[in-house]
Amino acid sequence: MEAPNNIILPALILIPFIAGFICWLVDKLDQHLPRYIALIGMLVTLVLTIVLWQSGTYNYELGGAAPTWAAEFKLPWIQTLGINIHLAVDGLSLLMVGLTALLGVLAVGCSWGEIQKNVGFFHLNLLWSLGGVIGVFLAIDLFLFFFFWEMMLVPIYFLIALWGHKGAEGKSRVYAATKFFIYTQVAGLVMLIGILGLVTVGYTMTGQIRFDYNYLMGVANMLDTQAPAVAYAFMICLFIGFAVKLPVFPLHGWLPDAHAQAPTAGSVDLAGILIKTAAYGLIRFVIPFFPAASAQFADIAIIFGLIGIFYGAWCAFQQTDMKRLLAYTSISHMGFVLLAIYAGNILTFQGLMIMMLAHGLSSAALFIMCGQVYERVHTRDMRLMGGIRGQFPYLAFFLMFFIAALVGIPGLGNFIGEFLILMGSFGKFPAFTILAAISLVFAGLYGLILIHKALFGVPNEEQKQHYTNPLKDLNAREVVILLICAFGLAWLGLYPQSFLDVSNSSMAWLANSYIPVSEAADAVQQAAVSAENVEIQ
Repeated sequence: MEAPNNIILPALILIPFIAGFICWLVDKLDQHLPRYIALIGMLVTLVLTIVLWQSGTYNYELGGAAPTWAAEFKLPWIQTLGINIHLAVDGLSLLMVGLTALLGVLAVGCSWGEIQKNVGFFHLNLLWSLGGVIGVFLAIDLFLFFFFWEMMLVPIYFLIALWGHKGAEGKSRVYAATKFFIYTQVAGLVMLIGILGLVTVGYTMTGQIRFDYNYLMGVANMLDTQAPAVAYAFMICLFIGFAVKLPVFPLHGWLPDAHAQAPTAGSVDLAGILIKTAAYGLIRFVIPFFPAASAQFADIAIIFGLIGIFYGAWCAFQQTDMKRLLAYTSISHMGFVLLAIYAGNILTFQGLMIMMLAHGLSSAALFIMCGQVYERVHTRDMRLMGGIRGQFPYLAFFLMFFIAALVGIPGLGNFIGEFLILMGSFGKFPAFTILAAISLVFAGLYGLILIHKALFGVPNEEQKQHYTNPLKDLNAREVVILLICAFGLAWLGLYPQSFLDVSNSSMAWLANSYIPVSEAADAVQQAAVSAENVEIQ
């Protein structure tokens, strides 16, 4: 089965690109045709991911200097610069690609009735952003990785700028799109400095320019032990590049505006998938490349994460716009990601995997529901809502279900992820872990505020005149979309083992490559001593 798997990897990236381009071409023929082509394209991508899951072997032996890939695809590209089209998949990247494909299907489905202008160009941008994200998860040549990292931003800029809403605070969608683009572009350039720094060091050592993952990991590991100050500087460059996208406090400024102004499919893309690329980058590149430097930086990173947890929760309390409230909850939840990554053991890494999948589904579902509420009551201001429960039985049920998932109710995926992260990090960072656990109380509070303001009470009299009568509950398409998310969260919560088995080997290799904090200083000292001994001899 190896050869077909190799061909599947480029197909996973090319299908969204080709389908998106066809959507744009057929737009003039029929407005509905691009929707069906986009849906078929993402369904084929999802089916190929499932085939890869079924046919690949993800329980490989540990102990190697580099991860063992279940499937690889390699093609020469710019050989004079040592750049190849090198794609590979292991358990970690497979689950992330699967999440992207599934949320891509849901994003196409939720925009079915919302997008009425330039439908073909909308689906071109949506599918190209999804193809770029899949490229980020599969590329292990660092030039190719950076190419996809930058490429996925341009379509999202257009999604926000052309099809976005006017924000609750009167800020324009172009303002939000430009802010998002500037933040992420600057961060990308900082990350590029780190990548080119490693390539340059590698060139001075071997006389070769190469962007290969295993080669640059060897260069970075050498720096990590023999030139810790240089390694720390390169690690910070990569960290900043990923931290802005995650986003980490105080680099989060683009997120609330981007979410508030983005169309529903854009918010699904941003919250469900895009910020997961940053967490993926940290555990694929930063931790294995710079284990000692990362261990030194762990306390600082976790403190930023904890500030983000409480800051995000506090800002969520202040919001009256439903979408902005959910945007700040994403900032809050991403603090757990930093705790999981820098605690650095198999439990926290596996908890992070489940949390990324569960947060992707729950936040995507809630942003889809924001769009559904807006279509019916023509506002996202919770002060103008009230009484929705009596008018929309299905909508009220799903809204309560997904908020319960977001705040970590046992039996759903978010609880499993948070529980594993807290359990795994307590031994190394007990004080930080206790603070993170306390923050879960705040998550419950802003969840209750959202439910109370939107669902209960009586409808606002001034707003009633804008309602269509009678108000229509969710239709079959909307119910199916939400049921898919609900089923996924229940599966993650009740039988997480099926996902943990797939990612176990990848995460165990990462945990083995990460030097605990207590050993980081010793490792650097031992390397210095051994270097002195070599010089003496």
